[in-house]
Amino acid sequence: MILETGATGTVGREVVSLLVARGERVRAVSRTPATAGLPAGVEVVAGDLAEPASLAPHLAGVDAVFLIWPFTDPAVARKHASEVTCLIAATATRIVYLSAPGAADQPESFWAVVERAVEASGAEWTFLRPVGFAANTLMWAGQIRAGDVVRWPYGAAARSLVHERDLAEVAVAALTSAGHSGARHLLSGPATLTQEEQVRAIGRAVGRDLRWSEMPLGEARQMLAAAFGDPDFAEIALRGWAAFVDHPEQVTDTVERITGHPARPYADWAADHADAFR
Repeated sequence: MILETGATGTVGREVVSLLVARGERVRAVSRTPATAGLPAGVEVVAGDLAEPASLAPHLAGVDAVFLIWPFTDPAVARKHASEVTCLIAATATRIVYLSAPGAADQPESFWAVVERAVEASGAEWTFLRPVGFAANTLMWAGQIRAGDVVRWPYGAAARSLVHERDLAEVAVAALTSAGHSGARHLLSGPATLTQEEQVRAIGRAVGRDLRWSEMPLGEARQMLAAAFGDPDFAEIALRGWAAFVDHPEQVTDTVERITGHPARPYADWAADHADAFR
């Protein structure tokens, strides 16, 4: 039995689908089971990581857990992550945690706090550290459906974004096969594209000539703080994009080494999600 938190999110749904296709037994934790919309055969249960006791009844018979931490506030992680991971480790032998590269150099980030809690739990663990999700560029969908210009900060920021299907395939491998214990897998797409180039790739996927317009930093800061509901997390995002202007995001071969096929390029992701931008 594999238990998933965050099973209704972009990555979580992909992992559920792949596990079900393999014939694995899946139990998905959701705050709203009635609207989860997961495949038939998935056991959907009610739980909230901000209330660790709500997780306890669902851990019986669980062998491995795919952990997606839903809160960006480090204070929430410091308050609850140790209790959550200890509850999991009391039953499950393996935790695969969807983390981020920031866990390595931002020790007070929620990613790092949760990683430390997982390590301290006593369970076998694997950390997945994707450089960034291609699916995050769905944040431009409203602008693209409304017109031909995307206004956003740092158009020259060069990123190597990961297709969620590649990330899910790596997660399934870590959950179901040997050789991943203690690994910190840094995952990327096959090449870097600037954010402006990503917009043009979406344009090609939908058959339109899309253009980039640089958003002033002050406006971007205000907009992102409102969107994330967390000004500190918005500031982290802006600092990251700024850094990628002069230091493009790293490209790794981790996806290919683990899955046996090259990481899917961003153009493929844009084609797969073209309807979201039409």
